[in-house]
Amino acid sequence: MVSVDQLGFEGMPRRLFAATPSRLNAWLECPRRYRMTYVDRPPPRKGPPWAHNSLGASVHNALAGWWRLPVAKRTPDAAGRLLVTGWLGDGYRDEVQSKEIRERAREWVVRYVDVLDPRDEPLGVERIVATKTEALAVRGRIDRLDGRGRELVVVDYKTGRHALSTDDARGSLALALYALAAERTLRRPCRRVELHHLPTGRVISWEHPPESLQRHLRRAEEIAAECSAAEAALAEAALAGTGAADVPGSAGRGDGGAMEPAVVDTLFPPRVGTQCGWCDFRAHCPEGSVRYPAREPWAGL
Repeated sequence: MVSVDQLGFEGMPRRLFAATPSRLNAWLECPRRYRMTYVDRPPPRKGPPWAHNSLGASVHNALAGWWRLPVAKRTPDAAGRLLVTGWLGDGYRDEVQSKEIRERAREWVVRYVDVLDPRDEPLGVERIVATKTEALAVRGRIDRLDGRGRELVVVDYKTGRHALSTDDARGSLALALYALAAERTLRRPCRRVELHHLPTGRVISWEHPPESLQRHLRRAEEIAAECSAAEAALAEAALAGTGAADVPGSAGRGDGGAMEPAVVDTLFPPRVGTQCGWCDFRAHCPEGSVRYPAREPWAGL
């Protein structure tokens, strides 16, 4: 259904666009996928789960659980047990592959926490932070927020197979927004962001100058403005044309309902590329599914 506050009325205060970094990045990657994820209700049916997502969630959960243990119980073996007992097995080729990757991941977390000081309590684990501008309300969940002297440090765990570089830390919109939100939430300087790559044990860091964080924030506002304009135009087209009930997804079809598909695709065009092989909604996207073959659910390991 179309919400009245999607359209706005003259003289009313400007409504902030609420988003997470993931939502903003989804728009950059593909507006059509953005629509299917955040606009269509109900959303189209997704494809099968991805093993690399299960792996990442299992490792994140184990590390978060380790910090929640009493200090005396924060041992490397405890981290390994948390990984095994909380293992998510979705998306793997078979039980043999799942067990093989589980053992590999257990070794990662054991090695990782072995060099941590269990008494060095983080300021936040899976900590939600938020901030606002005149146009945007953004919130996100930080894997770990450290306090080092007066400074805050944003720590993001990574489990992907590809090596990371300083450019990944410097260019991450999510990490920059987390740093800004953490600074405003806790009222302490936050400039340093770190990627902790569990497979290699490497820490990739970047120290943002204030102007760098502001550039990321302006970029986030620009993306939010594009998303908001597309959503408002879609709602207006639905009300002016086929009616509020025909907003994409309202009929459960996920293909634009009774609305002319060309109208929907003009506002939320597909952005075809190699990422199409990994898309959860490729079954609903002829352009992407024709040009790029589907990846196996365990191909990202």
